[in-house]
Amino acid sequence: MLEGFYRDRWSLRFVEKVCVLGAGSTKYGKLEDSITDITIQASIGAIETAGIDPKEIQAGYISNVFGIADKQVHLGPVIMSNLGIPEKPSLSIESACGSGSVSFREAFANVAAGFYDAVLVAGVEKVTHTGTEWTTTYFSYCSDFFYEGGAGASFPGLFASMARAYLTEFKATEEDLAMVAVKNHENGLLNPKAHLRKKITVDDVMKSAVVASPLKLYDCCPFSDGASAVILCSEKFAKEHSKNYVSVIGSGRGGSPATLQGRDHMTTIPSTKIAADAAYKMAGITAKDVDFAEVHDCFTIAEIVDTEDLGFFEKGTGVQAVREGRTARNGDIPINPSGGLKAKGHPIGATGVGQVVEVFEQLTGKAGDRTVKDAQIGLTHNFGATGASCAVHIFKSV
Repeated sequence: MLEGFYRDRWSLRFVEKVCVLGAGSTKYGKLEDSITDITIQASIGAIETAGIDPKEIQAGYISNVFGIADKQVHLGPVIMSNLGIPEKPSLSIESACGSGSVSFREAFANVAAGFYDAVLVAGVEKVTHTGTEWTTTYFSYCSDFFYEGGAGASFPGLFASMARAYLTEFKATEEDLAMVAVKNHENGLLNPKAHLRKKITVDDVMKSAVVASPLKLYDCCPFSDGASAVILCSEKFAKEHSKNYVSVIGSGRGGSPATLQGRDHMTTIPSTKIAADAAYKMAGITAKDVDFAEVHDCFTIAEIVDTEDLGFFEKGTGVQAVREGRTARNGDIPINPSGGLKAKGHPIGATGVGQVVEVFEQLTGKAGDRTVKDAQIGLTHNFGATGASCAVHIFKSV
């Protein structure tokens, strides 16, 4: 069965076509239920959407970063046991803020290789109860702690350095960054599960407290609790269970130097370009073929850099695209119709899986008022830390 599996320079070629059959998610925000409970809630949502019995799941891939904060590590077996399938193998995966997309990638590879017909991919985080000081400290552990976090360089500070470099190198202003936040908050208003459902203006952003200049409070995504899950399966399995599924047509991963000081340029993230190139080549498309994207906008500058590195815009022109409304929900290439990390929220272990949930809902007619009109191809982009690791996935409606 595995004879059709081989590797070439750019991508993995597999025996099985892979599909997303179901998706579920909790609300993102401050949640009272335990890390186990919210993961189960999201998983049951995915199972019910897929229309399958939990016993048809053959493996689980669970992404989580700070389970220790909720006194639960080795989460995989706990989830499988609570779903009534304790004998099914599971893998707990940590890749900082990119954990969800890495879990999805591992599940994708195993289904595509023919090892499993159907698997659960779930991501979860619960950190709001630890308080801002401790949560910020936990996040800093995802950097190269000796050179960055341990020396006082928090992620707001690191991304502020990227922002300052961008504003210096290109014709961009702090108001341009603010427009990204305004756009994503408008999208978040239409997402009933978003953490921040609040309309803001450029003036609101500019007057918000400075976190790390030039980034202000409203340039930053919130700390969030939440869980998201999807059912990933072979095309044959999908066709046997539903007519409402989405094909995974491209997958790529890439890496960057762990520290900003180790990179040639502050205004690009190498791992994004590597992962996107691989995903586009596997899918047989270019950036121009993508109808919408969920990208990693942990800070407003990140979204602008992401859209350029993904090939949607030339380097230095992402801010102009925002000004012209090209990234709005009704624009040329809608970015973060869910509200993104900025408004939907950022439960870091869940974020990458949550992006897939959004694409599934968009391409299966379940996105409601935030639906991107006539969308056929969606892309997810999720990275860890300042982009030290990245995964890009491409999906197509059937």
